[in-house]
Amino acid sequence: MRESVIMKIHYGTALAAVALVAVHVLFRLTQNFAESLEYESVIANYQFLPYAGMLEIILILLSIHGFNGLRVILIELKQGRSFEKSVTYGCIGAMALVILYGSRTIFLTSMGMT
Repeated sequence: MRESVIMKIHYGTALAAVALVAVHVLFRLTQNFAESLEYESVIANYQFLPYAGMLEIILILLSIHGFNGLRVILIELKQGRSFEKSVTYGCIGAMALVILYGSRTIFLTSMGMT
């Protein structure tokens, strides 16, 4: 994939993440801060499926954006075809693991398995 396309994805994920995190913060402001961190409140948020879906989307967007940013930083430190490929595949693998583990947590909690 061309680097220009990858950077457009990077910018798009940043904009989408900012918008969804703003919605997340506004949702949190509907409660007192201390109440919003109570165990029952957090579990109730995960069991509200539209909100759990939004958390899943935020997880995916931030993982893509973050690991692509790390990839860009590492590639700027050292160039070379084999190094760039290994960094790219390493970041994709790490991103996939983060998304899988985070999704597992969201799904199990939303189904009531705490």
